[in-house]
Amino acid sequence: MHSCFTFCNTFGLREKVVILQQRQFKMRGAVLVAIAAAIGNMLQGWDNATIAGAVLYIKREFHLESQPAIEGLVIATSLIGATVITTFSGPVSDSVGRRPMLIASSLLYFFSGLMMLWSPNVYVLLLSRLVDGFGVGLAVTLVPVYISETAPPEIRGLLNTLPQFTGSGGMFLSYCMIFAMTLAPQPNWRLMLGVLFLPSLLYLLVTVCYLPESPRWLVSKGRMKEARAVLQMLRGREDVEGEMALLVEGLGTGGDTAIEEYIVGPPPDAQGLEYNEANVTLYGPERGMSWVAQPVPLGSQGSMLGSAIGLASRQGSMLDHLKDPVVALLDSVHDLKPPGADAMSMRGGGSMLFSNLGSMLSFHDKAPVDWDEENVRSDDDKDGWRSDDDSNLRTPLLDARGHSSLLGEAAATTMGIGGGWQLAWKYTDGPESGVKRMYLHEEGSGEPGAGGVHAAALVSQSALYSKTKQGGMEMEGPAFVHPAVVSEEDKKVGGARWRELLEPGVRHALVCGVTMQILQQFSGINGVLYYTPQILNQAGVSVLLSSLGLSAESTSILISGLTTLLMLPTIGVAMRLMDVSGRRSLLLWTIPVLIASLAVLVAASVVPMAATAHAALATGSVIVYLCCFVMGFGPIPNILCAEIFPTRVRGMCIAICSLAFWLGDIAVAYSLPVMLNAVGLAGVFGIYAVVCCVALGFVALRVPETKGLPLEVIIEFFNVGAKGLPNNSPAADEQCH
Repeated sequence: MHSCFTFCNTFGLREKVVILQQRQFKMRGAVLVAIAAAIGNMLQGWDNATIAGAVLYIKREFHLESQPAIEGLVIATSLIGATVITTFSGPVSDSVGRRPMLIASSLLYFFSGLMMLWSPNVYVLLLSRLVDGFGVGLAVTLVPVYISETAPPEIRGLLNTLPQFTGSGGMFLSYCMIFAMTLAPQPNWRLMLGVLFLPSLLYLLVTVCYLPESPRWLVSKGRMKEARAVLQMLRGREDVEGEMALLVEGLGTGGDTAIEEYIVGPPPDAQGLEYNEANVTLYGPERGMSWVAQPVPLGSQGSMLGSAIGLASRQGSMLDHLKDPVVALLDSVHDLKPPGADAMSMRGGGSMLFSNLGSMLSFHDKAPVDWDEENVRSDDDKDGWRSDDDSNLRTPLLDARGHSSLLGEAAATTMGIGGGWQLAWKYTDGPESGVKRMYLHEEGSGEPGAGGVHAAALVSQSALYSKTKQGGMEMEGPAFVHPAVVSEEDKKVGGARWRELLEPGVRHALVCGVTMQILQQFSGINGVLYYTPQILNQAGVSVLLSSLGLSAESTSILISGLTTLLMLPTIGVAMRLMDVSGRRSLLLWTIPVLIASLAVLVAASVVPMAATAHAALATGSVIVYLCCFVMGFGPIPNILCAEIFPTRVRGMCIAICSLAFWLGDIAVAYSLPVMLNAVGLAGVFGIYAVVCCVALGFVALRVPETKGLPLEVIIEFFNVGAKGLPNNSPAADEQCH
């Protein structure tokens, strides 16, 4: 044992192991919350499987063999309900919160289960299926959003793959239950469908008694004390200052974002960088502790981010012109590996460079505003906001006089926000004075002898900076308004948030999200699932099962259950790889396998061959297709859509993407029989293979890698990519001249 610890110490591993264990323990709150929320997707999978089995018996009781339209509605009504509710779910969740909508989803599941258990006629059944669709739509739309807003960046991909896992797990459990029921002399379809109310009751209890509200939504409404308490529970630690500040800055949706580069080092009196007017001073928690950031031209230090900008700015090949700048920029970010990054990532902090720098307010003797002050609406308060000290809300978060006298011409302060990123603010006097936020990322050492470290920065106007009068006085320096005031002003403008969808960065992300959802639906998953029982039947599975004395219905359901069981291990592999290899890499590896599998299915349908060879090829292709789909194209579109939109409009944007998902689902479901009659099975799989080729090209050119990045940083990269890439930062150019 002693030699083992000596070995670990020699390579610096023991500390990393301890840090990793502590980190996993601290993340327990976020993991448990994600598991609880993903029960909603388990109920969706449960419902999909139960209706597939129950419809066999519903047709007999209501004599629907002669009424195919009604039979189709029994299945499609749930899709229609999900599509309708999705249209409203986004704006409503942005208004009332994510948690109330998840509670509503559990209630809809519960009441639909009771209605299906009763169902005296087909019309009540259709109504219950519609209500069930409402619950499905809310869960599918909002669970990924909720998990993304509560999960730490390091494991956000893993946790957001949980809905895919629980959905498939729910299908498998449901198939097992239905299979057992089909063994009875008189299977009861009402019990098959109605038993949904039992797990939905569990989901209701979990959402009401355990799930907290999303901290990002709480911050957007100015409820800072609640947001801090939720973050402390999710992260398992008291110090959440950096993430709180990040959530506040995430309230913006657009703005001119610039990429700048700095050499950051000790102040001039510490024999560090030479002082000039372009320098930015970074202040720490103690007076006198400071760092100096010297702007440099983009790419002049050989940085990967600067090199990516240079490549995007210069004339290149046609492929370079087609490739989205966001893809190139984020690829360069993921290639960065500053010293100590592994341990730093496990600690969950920011760059080691800024490890001693503190809160935005920490250099004041007393913080001008307590962000934890709980603000409530008062009936006799005409201004609309009241607290224990109402003057708190009328005072800027940064005292202009204190800030200017203490920090001088240019100043900033930083804090870690996870993923190796730092959040900083800088204030400059002059004609274009103001407060700008900076997302800093260490790229390596600076020039030899400069005493500094090279860092790239995403710079844009702070979401809470205001040049207006605060508290009845004209501020001479930076003034940050309270998030509660921002929320109140947001209510007054009402429709302004719809206009925010037209912001270049938001519009850019919407195109990416909607396209991914449509391509996913037309990639062939519904056709393969539809064909799977026939494939396995040709492979002799049904003959083997029927020899055991099973009925045709039991055999069909058991085959479907076995197919679902195949998916679970590969989803587990995807959960492990989602934050290691990344979303984009998984898509680029799995989509070619989908294409190859579909090509083999086409060949098996066209080329004459022995029945045994045909069954082996078809069965192998289906298994490979399903396993690769649930590893990549199944969960990743939903994960990406939950990551790439700003907090203030995330609900609306997710609703638009989900609407595209459900409309695509309906289109594929109704077009599949028509396509089978028109071009045959080989033609259908050929069309799906072509769509997968298009999807592969779209992912390669337009889908960025988002693993490990704070949500707010991802959004800033979309703002940069949508508005074009600068050749150099203005500050650096000014310094060079």
